[in-house]
Amino acid sequence: MDFQVSFKMKRILIFFLFLILNFGALALGSWLMGASPVENQWYIDLNKAPWTPPGWVFGVAWTSIMLLFTIYITVLHPRVVIQPKFILLFGVQWLLNILWNPVFFHYHFLFSGMVMIVLLLVSLLLLHHQLNKQFFNWRLLLVLPYMLWLCVAFSLNAFSWWAN
Repeated sequence: MDFQVSFKMKRILIFFLFLILNFGALALGSWLMGASPVENQWYIDLNKAPWTPPGWVFGVAWTSIMLLFTIYITVLHPRVVIQPKFILLFGVQWLLNILWNPVFFHYHFLFSGMVMIVLLLVSLLLLHHQLNKQFFNWRLLLVLPYMLWLCVAFSLNAFSWWAN
């Protein structure tokens, strides 16, 4: 009985820890980018892809993605989140997620932004592959929106790089 309570408590702690880390990355990235996209004259004047969603979609997408990613991490066994491979791959995706904002919005490095998105996607694919015995399992559904959104982000970034 004590093991069950302890195991559940570990899952709750993991959930809140990674909720803070994931949403903290979003907040830190937003802070590092400087002005919001609505106020950023460079971004306003940027030749954007015709399929660029309205601004509110980005907030909804990232909120949903980070919530699902937190659940994804939580459903892993608590011992998994202390493995060096997990810490490395999570750390890489966390750092890339933060740094893309200033690279793109503040420094206007469009090509570097594309490279960072590809590296972010690769880190997520490796993370999922390393932590799951079978690549295609139900856990993939929790991280798939993140991967798909990165593909959309890459296409938006690539269009702007090509068109400007």
